[in-house]
Formats: sequence, structure tokens, C-alpha cells
Amino acid sequence: MKLVANVAVISAVLLLPLAAYAQSSAPLTRAEVRQQVIELENAGYNPSTSDSTAYPENIQAAQNRLNAAKAGGGYGGVADSSVSSGAGRRFYQGDDSQ
Repeated sequence: MKLVANVAVISAVLLLPLAAYAQSSAPLTRAEVRQQVIELENAGYNPSTSDSTAYPENIQAAQNRLNAAKAGGGYGGVADSSVSSGAGRRFYQGDDSQ
């Protein structure tokens, strides 16, 4: 009987961290879900007019467009530049006393 109790305690101690790890991610709030829906609608997904037979393809296409926009892909983004025009230069101030 003592062996069974020891095995139960040891297994509980070993499994407790797994249960705590499963609860580490907080669920989305209502505002976060609403923001995601707005982003998908801005990416071209319209749930009220979408064809219900093409649901997975429509929302996946909108999600792909949204991911591409967030990644900076596509047209109209601001290009990163390694050149700063005029940075670190000193200009002539008009003093010829030397």
C-alpha cells in the first residue's frame, strides 16, 4: 500500500508541471478577436457574402494577404535603406580665417 501511495505522489509531482505549462497561454480577449476580424475584413474577407462552400479557401487567402502585408511584402511599402543622405557630414559655415 505504501508503494502505491509513493507511486501516486511521484506521478502527481511529475505531471503537475505539464498541467501548469498547458495553462501558460492566456486566451484571446474579445477586443483581440474583434481586431483580428477587422484585419481579415480589411484584407478582403467578407463573411456575410462569402460562399459557404469556399469558406476555408476564402479565409486562408485573406489570411495569406494579411500575413504578406504584415511582413512588408507587396507594393507600396517603405523600403529600408542603409544610406542616409547628408548624415554625418559637416558643411562649410563661411569662416575663412585660417
